[in-house]
Amino acid sequence: MSFNTLNMSMFEVFNLTSISGVIIGGLSFLIIGLFHPLVIKAEYHLGVKAWPFFLIGGVICIFLSLLAKNIILSGSLGVGGFSFFWSIHELFQQKQRVEKGWFPRKEKRKSKTIL
Repeated sequence: MSFNTLNMSMFEVFNLTSISGVIIGGLSFLIIGLFHPLVIKAEYHLGVKAWPFFLIGGVICIFLSLLAKNIILSGSLGVGGFSFFWSIHELFQQKQRVEKGWFPRKEKRKSKTIL
């Protein structure tokens, strides 16, 4: 079966609707890739006390995902929201990795005394 048989051009076959899954997949890859260093930095600077920020971010993204009219935006916000939720788990896992010595522990700052 060819495109001419169906009276479709190549542009009609590859419209935004048909490639939206590929776009969401690529954005998912980027979003998840951004969360990896974010979790590491959050644990390093704030420790596991950062988990409420991830919870709030996840709830906001999921809420906005439900309101979005565009399928790509809605899907990306959904992926972002659940990446925030998964990051809470990863935050506590990162704490264990630090305790095992696999990642650096933040040194406590020495108080400066003014003479």
